[in-house]
Order: sequence, then C-alpha cells, then structure tokens
Amino acid sequence: MSRAPAFHKDDLVNLKRAHDAFVGIDSDGCVFPTMEIKQKQCFHKLIVSNWRLEKIEKYVREAAEFANLYSRYRGRNRFPCLFLSIDLLRDRPEVLASGVKLPVFTSLQKFIDSGVPLGNPELEKLARETGDRELASILKWSKDVNAEIARTVKNVPPFKWVRESLDKIRARADAICVSQTPTEALVREWQEHGLMDYVQVIAGQELGTKHEHLQLAAQGHYPADRILMIGDAPGDLSAVQGVNGHFFPINPGHEEASWERFHREAFKKFLNGTYGGAYEKVLIAEFNQLLPDTPPWMKK
Repeated sequence: MSRAPAFHKDDLVNLKRAHDAFVGIDSDGCVFPTMEIKQKQCFHKLIVSNWRLEKIEKYVREAAEFANLYSRYRGRNRFPCLFLSIDLLRDRPEVLASGVKLPVFTSLQKFIDSGVPLGNPELEKLARETGDRELASILKWSKDVNAEIARTVKNVPPFKWVRESLDKIRARADAICVSQTPTEALVREWQEHGLMDYVQVIAGQELGTKHEHLQLAAQGHYPADRILMIGDAPGDLSAVQGVNGHFFPINPGHEEASWERFHREAFKKFLNGTYGGAYEKVLIAEFNQLLPDTPPWMKK
C-alpha cells in the first residue's frame, strides 16, 4: 500500500475544478458498511473500559448505539456523541440504582463548544496546555478507539453499487470525501479498496465540520443546484443545506437499494436539473422517518 497522503484545508480551497458539478460523499455507513462494527466493537466497549462502567455496560451500549447509530444524531463527530451517550444515562433509573458514578465531562463540553476542529490534534494540544485530567482521559479513549479500529476493521468492502456510482460521478462531477472520521482511517479504507482515484480530497475531522468542508470546496465555486451531498446521517443533510445544495440519502438499513437508486436514476436527475423539488423531498422524507429523536426507553 502506498504512503497515505496528507490533506489540508488548502486542498479544499484550491480544488481542481474540471466540471460544473460537485459531489461530496460521506464514508462510514455510506460508502462502507463500517459504522456498526466500529461503534459496537471499538467505540462502545472502550467507553465502558476507559470509565469503568462495566456494571452498567448494557445501558451504556444502548445509549451509545442510539446516539451513534439509530437516531438523528447518527454520524456526528465522536466527541459530541460521547457526551450525548453519557448524558442519556444520567436520569435513567437503572443507572441511578446501580450507584455507578458517571463522568461529568465539563471540559469536554467546553471543547465541543470552542469552535476548533474536533479531532485528536486539537484535543491533544488543549490537554497539554491545560493539564486537564478529564481531557487527557478523553484523548486516551479517542486514541484507543483509533488503534482498535486500525487493528480490527479490515476487509470491509464498499456497499454494492458504490463503485458503479463513483464511476458515474467521476465522469461528470468533481468529488471529495466529506467525513468526521479521522483522515488517517479514511485514507486507509479508501486505499484498501482502490477508491482513492475517485475523489480529489479526503476531508476528515481534522479539516473541520462537514459544513466547513463544503463551504471551502464548493460554495461560490459551483451553482448551488450543482452541489450534491451523499450521506447517511442528518448531519450530512444539514451540512449541504448550509450551502443551499442538494442531498441524496443513503438510508440506514437500505444502503444497497439507495445506491442502486442513485446509480439508476438520481444522479441523472441531478445532472439534468430535475433532482430538486418533489423528487428530493420524497427521498428526504423517507430518510427522516428512519431516524428518531427519542430513545426507545424514554417513550411512554
């Protein structure tokens, strides 16, 4: 495997524009069926072990799965999702009865609200400058997650119809990967499956939010109706709405059918100017129905 390239914000700003259309493409859960294995085998078990929550593991996993996989919060950056996963436990009767002390995460909230790119480099810098033990514990967890993913998440090819769709995109649009996964992991996965040539830039969490990726690479460089984001999470939808572009959903649990629809009809509609309006609204309504905002244990 070739050496992993490094990407910077300048790569987004100076994107080579060979077409009049732009497509941003999410990765985990969208191109690759990796969200379940990463979350359940790496993220969640390390929340339990790093904060000694073994006694309430069942409830930690339920909260983390809701926050990261089965709700409108799906696909958000790992740090807000960590905060939410613990926050969902605070008033749960079973957790209160257990006597287990949950981490407070005051410093994490400040980090999330600070406006810096929510990745390990900024967290490590802040932890070093402040000597904050809470931030140090979160940095350890995040690094442990990356190491566990690198060790265990391999040989997970893209969804069916992805490669055929990427072939169509490359011929008619400029494309980048838009993600909140660390860039190193994204590059490793895209290289492993021979997909690097389909996108000009792999934009991970170190380059800012998904909205910022789209702002830098697409806004003002392409007509708004020639900007499309392909994603599997509400954050992808809001990111592209922030630049007045279009959204194509990869529906959780129906990924292959979504990619087939994109390949057979949706991309053609995007190119010929008939994607927006009624067609897109139906797709987004379908997508929104799949992701609730209230955990099942909170429903009456």
